[in-house]
Amino acid sequence: MPTLAELTEAYLAAPAKLRAVVKGMTREQAVARPVAGKWSTLECVCHLADFEPILADRIKRILAFEKPMLWAADENDYARMLAYQNRDLDEELAVIEAVRKSTARILKAQTDAALQRVGNHNLRGMLSLEQVLQMAVNHIPHHLKHLEDKRKALGL
Repeated sequence: MPTLAELTEAYLAAPAKLRAVVKGMTREQAVARPVAGKWSTLECVCHLADFEPILADRIKRILAFEKPMLWAADENDYARMLAYQNRDLDEELAVIEAVRKSTARILKAQTDAALQRVGNHNLRGMLSLEQVLQMAVNHIPHHLKHLEDKRKALGL
């Protein structure tokens, strides 16, 4: 089982990897959909930026309250309704970095015992802080492969 410090460091490291994968892309490349049926790079980054505050809220709620409710969010609703193709790549990257930096500061003030605190997700049931933090840690790396595929399809 990883420690809170190890999870927090992994959580903090991912935005730099994300920024590296999209570095040097033009707006035209970022909004292109080179892989059929998949989001553009910008849409993928917007998805990450929209879900960072959701994951951070879950982390904070678990820390602040006894067995708080944690609400599901549908990524497709967000993508459809929140103008992903009109947003700015650098702004979205900055959101991800800021949310993670702020949340990591909170996590660093906790002890490993906090990993066992739980929240009640309306679809998944009881989730520990460790589980929610691991979801957050895995979220960007999960999407990096898709972003690398887009770069390759664009010839970058």
